[in-house]
Amino acid sequence: MEDEGYISAFRSFEGEVYENYIYEKLLRYAANEPRIKSFIIKGPHKQRTRAQSDALSVSWKGQIIYRARHKEIGEFDGLLFTDKELYFVEMTLVKSVSNLKKRLRKKRALLEVLFPRYQVKALLVLNEGATGTSDLPPYASVWLTKPYSARHILERLSANSLRAPMIRVESSKIAHAEELKVAAFKYYATLSWMLRSLRGKDPIDLEFFRRAATQRYHDIYTKVYIGYLSVDDFRIIAPDLNWNGSNASRVVVAIEKDHSGGYFLTYFIRHSSKKLDNVVIGLGGSKVAKKDPFGITLTEMNHLDKVMDETFALTLEQHTALQNVILKLTH
Repeated sequence: MEDEGYISAFRSFEGEVYENYIYEKLLRYAANEPRIKSFIIKGPHKQRTRAQSDALSVSWKGQIIYRARHKEIGEFDGLLFTDKELYFVEMTLVKSVSNLKKRLRKKRALLEVLFPRYQVKALLVLNEGATGTSDLPPYASVWLTKPYSARHILERLSANSLRAPMIRVESSKIAHAEELKVAAFKYYATLSWMLRSLRGKDPIDLEFFRRAATQRYHDIYTKVYIGYLSVDDFRIIAPDLNWNGSNASRVVVAIEKDHSGGYFLTYFIRHSSKKLDNVVIGLGGSKVAKKDPFGITLTEMNHLDKVMDETFALTLEQHTALQNVILKLTH
């Protein structure tokens, strides 16, 4: 039980138990709270179905998700509707919520696009003692639970204890994700439109970049693509990178938001069909993060290969100008 692998696996298990436990309580709360008009059913309360593309649906694993084509771009622990508000719920045992801000921004932006007539807010259900709650955005509320442990659940499962019968919540407020009408959102078409619009001026169309709609999509994609650098030029910018075995033909340049209210440049190097690196350059040199070979970013790269011709190439001078521009921007 002191093994790191066991501790990591137990934390994951405990987080999943906590989410299911809170969801059961939330269902009963929503069924009896007059302000809540409907809530999406998931998990064992719903018959298993295949997740749909370009739609909100419940996955085979029982999670509420939104997919673009066949890639998941958003998952929600719970969704509650009032007359004018839509609350997405995050249930987590994390000790600090500081790292959740980016995830909250993305989920809120996606729901604002899908449900434009609702005010989208977040509800976080956390364990007592979680830090960083005072720094959350104004659209986020926090409910705290007493300290929770799933040790007794693991012991019961390990002992093959008899299961209590499943108690299903009955309510006229129950909604099914696939039956909800959502606004049209063409993930890859919007990605192309953003790229072309941002490069309408040299090195970037600042007026378009600052628009509320642009920033909302920025949060959904987590980055906006600007163009690309040649490999030779990028070697000058990041001389410490290792290129052994790389077949990269170019380096894609994007802008991300940081946690302190500013922006920074981030780079994507596709070394092979399934090997993609995300590079950030700081004072200490280059920092490389391996991207999921089956993730959404790789499919975005596939899309950009078809869209981004030589007119999107950036010179070193344009890259420097872009750096200077974004250093002055805040969000």
